[in-house]
Amino acid sequence: MSTSEGLRAWVEVRGGAIRRNLERIRQAAGTEVPVIPMVKADGYGLGMEDVVDCVDPLTPWAYGVATIAEGLRLRDHGVQRPVLVLTPAIPERYGDAVAAGLTLSLSDLEAVERLNRAAEAAERDVDFHVEIDTGMGRAGFAWQDASAWGEGVVARAGPRLNWQGCFTHFHSADSDDASTREQWERLAAALSKVSAIPTSCMVHVCNSGGALRGPEFAADAVRPGIFLYGGRAGAGLPDPEPVASVRARVTFVRDANPGTTVGYGTTYTAGREERWATLGMGYGDGLPRSLGNCGHALLGGVRVPIIGRISMDTTVVDITGIENVNVGDVATLIGRDGDATILLDEVAGQAGTIGYEILTGLTSRLPRIWIDDDGS
Repeated sequence: MSTSEGLRAWVEVRGGAIRRNLERIRQAAGTEVPVIPMVKADGYGLGMEDVVDCVDPLTPWAYGVATIAEGLRLRDHGVQRPVLVLTPAIPERYGDAVAAGLTLSLSDLEAVERLNRAAEAAERDVDFHVEIDTGMGRAGFAWQDASAWGEGVVARAGPRLNWQGCFTHFHSADSDDASTREQWERLAAALSKVSAIPTSCMVHVCNSGGALRGPEFAADAVRPGIFLYGGRAGAGLPDPEPVASVRARVTFVRDANPGTTVGYGTTYTAGREERWATLGMGYGDGLPRSLGNCGHALLGGVRVPIIGRISMDTTVVDITGIENVNVGDVATLIGRDGDATILLDEVAGQAGTIGYEILTGLTSRLPRIWIDDDGS
């Protein structure tokens, strides 16, 4: 469905904003630096295939995913560019990755041996990247032991394997310049100890926050994520153009007398004559339950408070004093309505989380409606 007609709640996605945010990453990191857009977690909740279709005309070098299953989805969608799987893969899926031409990231010598066996069995030449742990701690070869594992990688990589890249991941590029520089220096120290690393090996480090700090850490490629999708990449960094809007229909309007309660646990009681509107969206759609009694919606360009606990399927807002609110009207939970705006990061802050979790938490009950907002 290309419009919101007949929908109780939905997500609008501005493809042009994603492209413009990607171009801003390029301008910050250096226009010649290859870009690897992160499209994992179903394109940060907005639809992986649609995101790829949106940004592919900007000729990214590759796409970044978290799992082999995500990489296979891209291949099924017709993606021919490199697809880099950036978390350690399940051993049983190495053969699937090799067959689909996915590029795995390796974090231990056993993984190198495993990939080599899969490549030999398939009689295919295979690229791989090595992750170096400089402080994130989730995966990767320890930066301090580079001279040892570097020789091990070369010894275990047969003629079918091509050591194409090395990378690390900044853990605090959104907030801490000192630790970002320290990780960069650790990566440089590790690479200097690996004498057998191919001269053609590409190095990539930057997430959105790192890339927006400028070309100093851009290396051979950058891997932007949240900024593309309208989330802030860190304090003091440029704000992205908003991408996603979350909307819901008014499904019921009522007058509430003083003392009337609403929601599970009756955490809200009308203290006067009030008018309430029920919205057709709840935590089953991805609206955080923690927004009860603290979040807001927009109706007719006016900010109205969420009252009571958010239910699985519905949310109630106080519309007292607002004229002409009717069943079928559209409320905005994230996005713009007239001159009023509720930003993704505002909602995340009220919910005690981050924009990543809000976007990826939007469930499949919400159709994604893509809007062509730049004529391309």
